[in-house]
Amino acid sequence: MFRKVLVANRGEIAIRVLRACRELGIRTVAVYSEADAQARHVRYADEARLMGPAAATRSYLNSEAIIAAARETGAEAIHPGYGFLAENADFARACRDAGLVFIGPSPEAIQLMGDKAEARKLADAAGVPIVPGTPDKVTPEEALAFAERIGFPIMVKAAAGGGGRGIRIVRDRAEFEQALQIAAQEAHAAFGDGSLYLEKFLDRPRHIEVQVLADHHGNVVHLFERECSIQRRRQKLWEEAPSPALSPGLRAQICEAAVRLARAAGYTNAGTIEFLVDSGGSFYFLEMNTRIQVEHPVTELVTGIDIVKEQIRIAAGERLPWSQEEVSLRGHAIEFRINAEDPAMQFFPSPGVIERMELPAGPGVRCDFGFGPGDEVPPFYDSLIGKLIVWGRDRAEALARGRRALDELVIEGIATTAPFHQQLADDPEVIAAAYHVQFLDERLASPQ
Repeated sequence: MFRKVLVANRGEIAIRVLRACRELGIRTVAVYSEADAQARHVRYADEARLMGPAAATRSYLNSEAIIAAARETGAEAIHPGYGFLAENADFARACRDAGLVFIGPSPEAIQLMGDKAEARKLADAAGVPIVPGTPDKVTPEEALAFAERIGFPIMVKAAAGGGGRGIRIVRDRAEFEQALQIAAQEAHAAFGDGSLYLEKFLDRPRHIEVQVLADHHGNVVHLFERECSIQRRRQKLWEEAPSPALSPGLRAQICEAAVRLARAAGYTNAGTIEFLVDSGGSFYFLEMNTRIQVEHPVTELVTGIDIVKEQIRIAAGERLPWSQEEVSLRGHAIEFRINAEDPAMQFFPSPGVIERMELPAGPGVRCDFGFGPGDEVPPFYDSLIGKLIVWGRDRAEALARGRRALDELVIEGIATTAPFHQQLADDPEVIAAAYHVQFLDERLASPQ
């Protein structure tokens, strides 16, 4: 096992990883920007190193400075969390070249699964269903020919990256050329690669993802699925495990497909394979996130498995301690993402000082927060300040517990999405689990 780990992130995920290291008896190093000098993850770690100014490109994305900090402090491994450098194959390779362990998949697997077109090819070869689309990156002329052959609506997507960036839905030919240009510009700005590919647009599918773990000894298991269909502009707000929409048979098919694809990719460590499921129960591979996910706690609550600890153990060369047959589901969990955004102002970011915070407690309630009372939420990074996760014996109890916990949550000084989650928890369609990936955008676009 490692003696010291550097955590190359901030906020709630940095604290989550630091806590896992502390429980494993591992000393820790935090990194921070000038804007985060007083941040909680800095105070929680055993050591901390300043990376640079507030701009992420000069701090949390400064791979050379991060690797130098790891070597100077004697850290043996780097945990990237999610976002920033977590899915950067060059960073993972640089860690390896520097004699450091990257706590995640190999750079080769990151590169393979991060290229959406190549990932689709691999899924197809592994017998995992894919949405009809272009086999590779396309020129504008090839894109138009494909769109006219398969028919509109079409989804234009960035070949690199994820997180909902570089995506455009095109419903007719008149929109096509402009959509290609905008998607390419967004993709280049976000990922440094403006390459695009096309997929058939599925109307109102559900977004289902499967958590997988794979060690360096050939063992691959799934930890079942999560339902992530409640999204705003393709950004998840509310996640559940297990999905309330899957039959046992469909669950088994999707989870087996995820394991098959992870094996085909030669994948190790934690990863998430995402699918779209249409109204008829057909499922299609969407993409793979080669990192820990924001929503990993719901899986931890229904399986009893600490995914972050398993990431560290796998990176240290240990075997998975259980077989697939020993992994089981228990109860139902829901995660509410608490963002520093104002729902009354079209979710505009709401940075500032948290004047008061009281977190809920009691049976089946977990709070993963990166901020507390008196802390300043800076305007330079993602708006997520924490996650409220609840568990119940079934979905009805989880929803009731979620309502109670949201009522107890107090955050003053900044606006957050907590009141919006309270509305969702009382929504009849949400209670009936009658939602899909366009549900929230349609709801917000309709007159109130």
